[in-house]
Amino acid sequence: MRALASFSLGMASRKLIKVAAIVAFLYCTLLVYQGGVNYQPRVQVQELTVDSVTKSSVNNSDPINKITLDDLFISVKTTKYYENTRLPIILKTWFQLAKNQTWFFTDRDYQFHQIQTNGHMVNTKCSPTHSRNALCCKMAVEYDRYLESKKKWFCHFDDDNYVNVPRLVEVLQRYDYKKEWYLGRTSVYRPVLIYHKSKRSKKTKVEYSKLKYSFWFGTGGAGVCLSRSLALKMLPFASGGRFISFCDNVRFPDDVSLGYLIENIMKINLTVVPEFHSHLEQMKLLDTDKLKDQVSFGYSLVKDEWNVVNVPGFDTRYDPTRFLSLHCFLFPHFKFCPR
Repeated sequence: MRALASFSLGMASRKLIKVAAIVAFLYCTLLVYQGGVNYQPRVQVQELTVDSVTKSSVNNSDPINKITLDDLFISVKTTKYYENTRLPIILKTWFQLAKNQTWFFTDRDYQFHQIQTNGHMVNTKCSPTHSRNALCCKMAVEYDRYLESKKKWFCHFDDDNYVNVPRLVEVLQRYDYKKEWYLGRTSVYRPVLIYHKSKRSKKTKVEYSKLKYSFWFGTGGAGVCLSRSLALKMLPFASGGRFISFCDNVRFPDDVSLGYLIENIMKINLTVVPEFHSHLEQMKLLDTDKLKDQVSFGYSLVKDEWNVVNVPGFDTRYDPTRFLSLHCFLFPHFKFCPR
């Protein structure tokens, strides 16, 4: 009996040790994402400000138009389901480079993040689901808020995107905001093809369909930017919530509907920006030496395998998305970066 009791006690002790280890690991992870870990407390390095990063990193040698960070309205579509997972990573990293220019569009009021973003969380009152109507509803609110801002560029990203803010500014300097520009990255290998309904020939008794139209669209998961001129041209179809009705009529998701509107109604072709990337690509194939030249990155978890950028940095247990490591790789002077 004593032996059995000792064995049971030993088993219980090992279980307690395992539980304590798991709790410790989760706590350390939380500290990393919320900024509680200081790797070298004796070293005080001032964090880069928006102005210092932009001025030092952006080449203004011969821009078409003098674009600064303050000319951008950056929107991030998110939901209550990701407010404690995806948002903290963004708020700790690239949001710090564009605090005044970045707005988050969600589906509920959350005071904690409202304080962290200095009031830049917008409750769209849209559904938290990933349905076509919910996505288009949020895009409609993003578009209307952009119009109110009177900024030169409207750039939309998703909450699983990392945005290299200085590089985004640099890329936009290639284009004249006074002209119609639709910038993005395709996620398909051919344009969307829309056909008339199939008809049956009375003579041949063979069904056939006729191509109605085709168009490319920039995937929202890589990022899409619209010039002010193009955004104003879209007013009759997208302003005041009209974009929701437009989506319902064409029956496409938000980014596809946007592409249809711009390419088929506005007659403006998508300009592919190769520096934009989404989780639909293989992130590990991006050249580490050229990461500083890219604008956006993504990540995804499929069947227990992470599709993430290959970058040195934090332990993967603490940083599975690699966004913390990517941020420190691009901007090593931030306080939470290891030295």
